[in-house]
Amino acid sequence: MEYGVALPTMVRGVEGRDLLDWAHRAEAAGFADLAVLDRLVYGNDEPLVALAAAAAVTERIRLTTGILIAPYRSNTALVAKQAASVHHLSDGRLSLGVAVGARPDDYAASGAGFGDRGRRLDAMLAEMRKIWAGGDIGPEPPGGDPEILVGGRAPSALRRAVAHGDGYFAAAGPPQTFAERAADVRRRWREAGRPGSPRMVAQAYYALGPGADTAVREHLGDYYSFAGRLADMMIKGAPTTPERLRETAGAFAEAGCDELVLVPCASGPEQLDLLAETLEEAA
Repeated sequence: MEYGVALPTMVRGVEGRDLLDWAHRAEAAGFADLAVLDRLVYGNDEPLVALAAAAAVTERIRLTTGILIAPYRSNTALVAKQAASVHHLSDGRLSLGVAVGARPDDYAASGAGFGDRGRRLDAMLAEMRKIWAGGDIGPEPPGGDPEILVGGRAPSALRRAVAHGDGYFAAAGPPQTFAERAADVRRRWREAGRPGSPRMVAQAYYALGPGADTAVREHLGDYYSFAGRLADMMIKGAPTTPERLRETAGAFAEAGCDELVLVPCASGPEQLDLLAETLEEAA
């Protein structure tokens, strides 16, 4: 199982220069992937813009939207061009994770409809494939199209991953839930007659070092403030010690995860250093 790490774009107060330093350090530490989350009505940087900046200070690490809430972006051609541009500027390193999202306020702020977002995402993914293959709207993706990973919890999301994706990007949650959804995606993949195997990616929140419990409680309590009991579940599920993080990683590996993306609840560079040390000890 590979390990990725998310840029701390969702952590309140993070500075732009700190995000670029984080990207550079993540590559130097040997992480396979650098991911970004997405919200509109929040204080984060826009994911594709953040990855374009990260591409400028890295050379090898994969760059992933984990995930992009595509349907609140109403212009599919523009999204396709932006994704192709990041893929081009990074020399083919973009992995485009997409999902419908769960926050009505993101859609209200963009003027997009909320109730039909799943249907619109299906249409967007089909259109983006055509745009990348057509050549009229460039740049031409180097080495082929960006990988598409589809996220979401509903059965329709699992169907979408098979119909339009190269793999599945699971929302944060326990390893057992990931294992169940991964098995469902693989079954659907086989039944659809698709060759090979879908790439299966999971994510987990974490914080390490002094103040880790406080960082998790404050960050996830803020980020999931709309979610009630889900916020409590996320807080309880986030590892805050090296031992528990290694246990969590091992459980995801046993569940058939190809890559685990660790999402920091604090933005200090020591979080990246402590994570790299913890995972090295687990190897």
